[in-house]
Amino acid sequence: MTPPILQTSAHVKYIQTLDTHSDRLDYHLTTHLRLSGVYWGLTALHLLRHPTALPRPATIAFVLSCQHPSGGFGASPAHDPHLLYTLSAIQILATVDALDALDADKTVRYIAARQTPDGCFTGDEWGEKDTRFIYCALNALSLLRRLDAVDVDAAMAYVMRCRNPDGGFGMAPQAESHAGQIFTCLGALRIGGALERLMSQDQINVLGDWLCERQLPSGGLNGRPEKLEDVCYSWLGVGGLALVGHEGLEEVDPVLICSFLRCDGGEAG
Repeated sequence: MTPPILQTSAHVKYIQTLDTHSDRLDYHLTTHLRLSGVYWGLTALHLLRHPTALPRPATIAFVLSCQHPSGGFGASPAHDPHLLYTLSAIQILATVDALDALDADKTVRYIAARQTPDGCFTGDEWGEKDTRFIYCALNALSLLRRLDAVDVDAAMAYVMRCRNPDGGFGMAPQAESHAGQIFTCLGALRIGGALERLMSQDQINVLGDWLCERQLPSGGLNGRPEKLEDVCYSWLGVGGLALVGHEGLEEVDPVLICSFLRCDGGEAG
């Protein structure tokens, strides 16, 4: 059977037209995703080898329009700042080689102010804490070459307190293991230079087994036991395995994953 051909031009056109639907209700109902959506689209275009398919000046201008006086970025202009969107903004500017357009010191101060005494980070001024925000903060600061602005050791210690007996990581100490949290915790440990220092090979092997168990007969991976598979968790699960040196990747069937991605019908979980 001839394998399907990736419809590159169709994907590129789809991404290019996402910002042209302002007459539709769903366009306005998704403003809370806008800045991260630009990052996802830009990344996809680079993977498709069409890095200039989005106009660079307009992209930079939109990113800067989302910056708050505090230095953080919101999902859209006039939205409250949050670490999630601050990371997306920095990733976009780094991707289009425009970090010099950013007032980096102001943004670094915003990020550093989100760290709490226990080493974790809050996503915004309202105080929600989550291991995702540790990853966002450290990723953003690493791109700006300013990891010195926060207590990295305290962040690493907090991440390790979120490790569970099943090998996975949760959003907080004693919280349920989840593929998304595993990816962000491993990413934070890798950025902080602490993955191999704080995790033994046995611990990494147990974590790899947990992630491999997420692949279901359809080929897709779920985010946690007894949930449906979907594209998002397929990416996060395999990404987590890659972060620990491809440990256990031979136990995940890539052919099945590709088959699932071509006809995904799962739901987030």
